[in-house]
Amino acid sequence: MNILIVDDHPLFRHALIQAVRYSLPQAQIHETAAVNEFYERLENGPEPDLVLLDLNLPGASGFSALVHVRAQYPSLPIIVVSAHEETSIIQRAIAHGAMGYIPKSAHPSHIGEAIRQVLEGDIWLPPNLPANMNFDPRAADEAALAERIQSLTPQQFRVLMMVAEGLLNKQIAYELEVSEATIKAHVTAIFRKLGVQNRTQAVLAISALNIEEKKV
Repeated sequence: MNILIVDDHPLFRHALIQAVRYSLPQAQIHETAAVNEFYERLENGPEPDLVLLDLNLPGASGFSALVHVRAQYPSLPIIVVSAHEETSIIQRAIAHGAMGYIPKSAHPSHIGEAIRQVLEGDIWLPPNLPANMNFDPRAADEAALAERIQSLTPQQFRVLMMVAEGLLNKQIAYELEVSEATIKAHVTAIFRKLGVQNRTQAVLAISALNIEEKKV
């Protein structure tokens, strides 16, 4: 079994690796801390059997990485592992294609249980969720947006994330090592697919997938 862990916090990534090894000692575990490296691994290497994905990653916007990977690799099981424990966020993650959701406060035994259940084709949710959850309307409202984002090519998605970070076309061209004209063509295609007219509207659209920070 080949498991890929995507989390930018070294300490938690190490703890997660130990928990997986404890529950599944035969598993081959790989790790990455960056969204771009995550995408490159999927594009250039063998597809993993399972991904454990953190939601709060630099270079991603909330659920955007989950939505993008689900579109490009529809058969790849993804379990979200996140510090967010709000029921609404769990609902939205499942609505966007996650097959499991493990809060970072969960007992280590839940990790092995979740992985085994998801690999059998079932959805795993935290056992302490309320029996009758109120459906978060955003999960439905985001479905149409998710479909539009899923229509983007991997390179268009990268450009969109850089636009959301405030980079100019020439900066994006430099980062991706392509011409500025290529980036302009990508941006035009992104606007068309998202149904927006300009960069501000594109950023507002992708921000709908953001996750509100917990109030301290």
